[in-house]
Amino acid sequence: MERYDRHLLLLGPKRYELLELWEVERYGADSFGDPDYVTLFGMRPAAWHARGVRLLGRTAVECTRDALADAIGRDIAAVAATAPSSGRPMIVDPFAGSGNTLHWITRHMPSAQAIGFELDQAVFGVSRQNLERLALPIELVHIDHLSGLTRLVTSADRLLVVFLAPPWGEALSESSGLDLRHTEPPVEEVVDVLVDRAAANQLLCAVQLFQNTDQASIDALSARFQWWAVHLYDVNPPGQNHGILLGTSGWVPASRVALPTSPPRSPR
Repeated sequence: MERYDRHLLLLGPKRYELLELWEVERYGADSFGDPDYVTLFGMRPAAWHARGVRLLGRTAVECTRDALADAIGRDIAAVAATAPSSGRPMIVDPFAGSGNTLHWITRHMPSAQAIGFELDQAVFGVSRQNLERLALPIELVHIDHLSGLTRLVTSADRLLVVFLAPPWGEALSESSGLDLRHTEPPVEEVVDVLVDRAAANQLLCAVQLFQNTDQASIDALSARFQWWAVHLYDVNPPGQNHGILLGTSGWVPASRVALPTSPPRSPR
């Protein structure tokens, strides 16, 4: 029988097909030994499917499932809470995909404004319908990341929180792991655009990592921030976990922020 794995759904014929419930569960079972693996918006597949939520093959692979998105949201909110800004925070996901990560960050920062950008027309259409069916307070815009970030209008007293998870594509190798310099687009290029804004807004970036991420690419990225920390999460089987690199520009978090930090380097 055909194996429902990353290759079939992300790179194969299922990439732009709407998956049936049994296919989502089959992907979870075949790839992770858990038919309920693709939990989204606080629901197991059977529950979100019953609410009218649908996923393309590529989105089932690329989405950040609940356990990870919840953990990311908690860490971002903990750091954001120490920012000296007084205005309403703005959370932006320039590569929104399913919108689930943005949903969880917003759950932990309920007073914030949430905006997602999605360039792929098919992904945008399906995700927008999902967010509308669930009545979630997230604005999803059909636009590329660069145009979206360039056109953002926000006052100087607002903290700008940006979650970055560009498509990994060929940047992820089974043998060598993730190289942030080869994502599509390279994460460094997006961070440079954001740091340029830091004179007008205090900036908090959260960049999604893989458990095995090229250290040189982490070093090159962290050097762009005034403060940074890396946190890996233990939510998947060993060797399949993810994490984030948190970085700030225009401010430094209060000393009371204590995130578990992964070797080989400590926050500065």
